[in-house]
Amino acid sequence: MTDNRAIGIFDSGLGGLTVVRELIKILPNEDIIYLGDTARVPYGTRSKETIIKFSHEDAAFLLTKKVKIIIIACNTASAMAGYRLKNSLKVPVFDVIIPALKEAKRISIKGKIGTIGTRATILSGAYKGTHGTPCPLLVPFIEEGILKGSAISHVLKDYLAPLKKKKIDTLILGCTHYPIIKNIIQKEIGSKVKLINPEKIVAEDAREYLTQKGMLTGKKTNGKRQYFVTDLTERFRKVAEMFLGHSLNGSIKKVTLG
Repeated sequence: MTDNRAIGIFDSGLGGLTVVRELIKILPNEDIIYLGDTARVPYGTRSKETIIKFSHEDAAFLLTKKVKIIIIACNTASAMAGYRLKNSLKVPVFDVIIPALKEAKRISIKGKIGTIGTRATILSGAYKGTHGTPCPLLVPFIEEGILKGSAISHVLKDYLAPLKKKKIDTLILGCTHYPIIKNIIQKEIGSKVKLINPEKIVAEDAREYLTQKGMLTGKKTNGKRQYFVTDLTERFRKVAEMFLGHSLNGSIKKVTLG
């Protein structure tokens, strides 16, 4: 059995492109359709009701493209709307929280797990059993291309200080932007702390599911990738290329939701 429909992915912005990057590595023949709600980013500062509304609109757009599964590549949307989408949509839905939490609990030796993410993600309590710290300034830093230097180092030092006091041995990067700065996070938290990158884990979960269900594409050529955003600027294009690690050559299209 094969299924040539595309894999659908949405995020509040462009951080979810780290998930796309991982999927391209492990499922190069699959078609991928990505939606970044860049006109309304960030979701992390919004109310729960608004995040749920936006998430349903994001998913509805992907369903118009006849995708075979949907990956919520946004921790905030996963926390606030993941359960609702899984129970209301007719296609399988994957979020980035459950697999990351499962993996963290599996590899943590002492059971002392930390999570960093947006304020909405941390306050949602979705990462149960972990020590959470909101890091609201990291996404703006990353999207402005400030990936190293004293400014981001000082901010990270302050954010990670409570987790270092807790003597965590595992840290979940609870935002798909954060893998871009995983090296500096590792440096600040300490080399003994293991980092969990949700984008890798959810990509592997999706591959396993598609394999078991006989839903992998039957194509032998590289898959087609389509990128949609709700607002498009040159800065967003540059950020997208930074997340993906290659040029997009003008292949991002602007769409309107709702």
